[in-house]
Amino acid sequence: MCGRYTITVSWDELMLHFMLDRRMAKYAPRYNAAPGQWIPAIIGSDLDGAAPEQALGRLGELRWGLVPSWAKDDKSAARMINARSETAAEKPSFRTLLKSKRCIIPADGFYEWARIGEVKQPYRMTLKDGGLFGMAGLYDTWMTPDGEKLHTCTILTTAANELVSGIHERMPVILDREGVRTWLNRRIREERELMPLLAPYPASEMRMYEVSPKVGRVQYDEPDCVEPAVR
Repeated sequence: MCGRYTITVSWDELMLHFMLDRRMAKYAPRYNAAPGQWIPAIIGSDLDGAAPEQALGRLGELRWGLVPSWAKDDKSAARMINARSETAAEKPSFRTLLKSKRCIIPADGFYEWARIGEVKQPYRMTLKDGGLFGMAGLYDTWMTPDGEKLHTCTILTTAANELVSGIHERMPVILDREGVRTWLNRRIREERELMPLLAPYPASEMRMYEVSPKVGRVQYDEPDCVEPAVR
């Protein structure tokens, strides 16, 4: 699964890496992003025939925990922070979103916990170079009883690769640059073009290390969250 993650880069780095529309949007680095919070997310555009340097999408905020447009209330958010990629094309909650409401959650790491005796030790997983990557997500808009729009999202997961599997059986779907471009392209709606993207990211291109138990506190979101644990 994916229950905590990081996005610690500057605004300029984020814009440049994902080739985003540079019109201002709310953004601040996050060292311990958690479900229920508003997180940075990229919504795509029609890209067929677009020049390579054209902006792939725009940055905004979505609340982490999906509330489908047809839901009676927003109670589903707590249990829909993740969606299994293998069944996303089958379940009513996700099938329509897979065709038309895909997003990218930009990140540079995510956390998982391993139980060591009576202790749960957190680890941070990153790319080997520590760089940015995109997690595949789905979003929807729910109308509150007061008529206000609530924009929410879920992060797709896949089977864990060899690095992550020693800690957890699932991991977020991480997309390479071409995968991000395809995922954000609103003109692509066919499952046969999208499903191959939802595979485990190669373990050989990732690393992990122990971090402080501080990251277990949802309210704690400080730079030392990403520092290697000191024994």
